[in-house]
Amino acid sequence: MALASLSQVHHHHDHDHRLVQDRRALTIAFALVAGVMVAEIVAGVAAHSLALLADAGHMLTDAAALLFAVFAAAMAVRPAAGRWTFGYSRLEILAAQANGITLGLLAVWIVWSAVHRLVEPHDVRGGLVLVVALVGALASVAASMVLARASKDSLNVRAAFLHLATDVAAFGAAAVAGGLILLTGWNRLDPVASLFVAALMLWSSAQLLRESTAIFLERAPENVDPQAIGHALIGEPGVVEVHDLHVWTVTSGFPALSAHVLVEPGADCHAARRRLEDTLAERFGLTHTTLQVDHAEPATSRVALGEAVARRTPVERR
Repeated sequence: MALASLSQVHHHHDHDHRLVQDRRALTIAFALVAGVMVAEIVAGVAAHSLALLADAGHMLTDAAALLFAVFAAAMAVRPAAGRWTFGYSRLEILAAQANGITLGLLAVWIVWSAVHRLVEPHDVRGGLVLVVALVGALASVAASMVLARASKDSLNVRAAFLHLATDVAAFGAAAVAGGLILLTGWNRLDPVASLFVAALMLWSSAQLLRESTAIFLERAPENVDPQAIGHALIGEPGVVEVHDLHVWTVTSGFPALSAHVLVEPGADCHAARRRLEDTLAERFGLTHTTLQVDHAEPATSRVALGEAVARRTPVERR
């Protein structure tokens, strides 16, 4: 079996193992978030705290987001079948985009509520806010630590991690507000803290929407340079032209490539394809590749990437 084929098998095994670990981490995080959310709703009503109620609403979207993320991770591990030729892997990206949208919408609601509270402040029980915020911060830190490692490899998990990271900041802001209200009695500190939380949520929302949209639009992964790949392929012995080169991300940790390659007359197309697959796997970490290799006799060697074409003469190639 060729090196690229072995790499593809290893890649799919690692991908499935990663999804199983993601689902376990997301489930643990959901249990922690759900428990804190219930306590925060009760405390927020009792303390008349917008900061706590705003974060309870945030925690509600976190819980829903985590459930969606668990579902997406469970579906993504299912094999391709029928018309679903890539399986359900993109559900992870859809979950991340949905989480980004809910974060943004919730942030807008918090800003609207905070402005009203600044105009007409309510009495806030700072001591209760402080205690609940500290407990919530500890729980959110624990849940974030569960997801921290997996968030590096999965946009789905990173979306849930960003939800929880903003929770940590929100609880911290609520705790500071609660402590200052105890000291000063100035109740407007509560909506001010909620505005800080809303700003963090909008930033997280923008990050998630940017990354998920890039994947849906088939943009090349951040760590992959299509020009460099094209020139590496045309630098292989016997290759005279590379065109229709496309690199995209199916889902987190699953980049793919396709290209049409022309080789010199008399060259072994199958051997050339295997060499190119090995180059893509070893130099660029691309193991899910589709290469069409044909014979051609062009006047120049070139790499065609959309409208951008890099040319080299046969003399330069030698």
